[in-house]
Amino acid sequence: MAARWAVLGLLAACMASAAKESVLNVCMDAKHHKTKPGPEGVLHGQCVLWKDNACCTANTSTGAHQDQSYLYNFNWNHCGVMPEKCKQHFIQDTCLYECSPNLGPWIDQADTSWRRERILNVPLCKEDCELWWEDCKDATTCKENWHKGWNWTSGTNRCPRGSICQPFKYVFPRPADLCEKIWSNSYKYTTEHRGGGRCIQMWFDPANGNPNVAVAKYYAQNGRDASPAPRAFLLLLPAALLSLL
Repeated sequence: MAARWAVLGLLAACMASAAKESVLNVCMDAKHHKTKPGPEGVLHGQCVLWKDNACCTANTSTGAHQDQSYLYNFNWNHCGVMPEKCKQHFIQDTCLYECSPNLGPWIDQADTSWRRERILNVPLCKEDCELWWEDCKDATTCKENWHKGWNWTSGTNRCPRGSICQPFKYVFPRPADLCEKIWSNSYKYTTEHRGGGRCIQMWFDPANGNPNVAVAKYYAQNGRDASPAPRAFLLLLPAALLSLL
């Protein structure tokens, strides 16, 4: 019996290690993502940061820069023209979401018809979140959560009846409100700084490598707040252990 429990312990440790690795360098199961990450010869504009290893295609990267693109038919200008300095952050947000292979530790199941998986509570660097808010505080919107509640009768998102267009700084009084609420907690505001290895960067210099590789590895090994256990571990471990009992 002691030998059996020793085997079970070893198996559990091996499978836990494998599960940690399984969330590294992966693409989520969503609308436009590739099945596996890999190099792309050309990525458009701000998405070029991921061209050496990407979950997006060149066409997706082009769509990320377009108003009401084929990606989601989403209109950034639903309350007037969004200032360019603000729009750059939403483009970068889209590039990160579509292209990054380093979001695996925060992949969660989704309950929508257009994707099976989403990201949840990705720890965003303090500087990235605060600059996003600073550059968008005077832009206008009519909604706090942009994932749902729009009027789609025209084929693109319009403000729901009775809503009022207001500056971001009133809809999202703090940077944390913007980063956490706008996409249903896809991101989590942190006090971690860029380059510290503990937060995901939207912006980085690819000449110095992708800093998010190390961040994903750290959270895969050490756990993540408010996130489920790795899907591979949850599925495989119970069956494997039970087969040995």
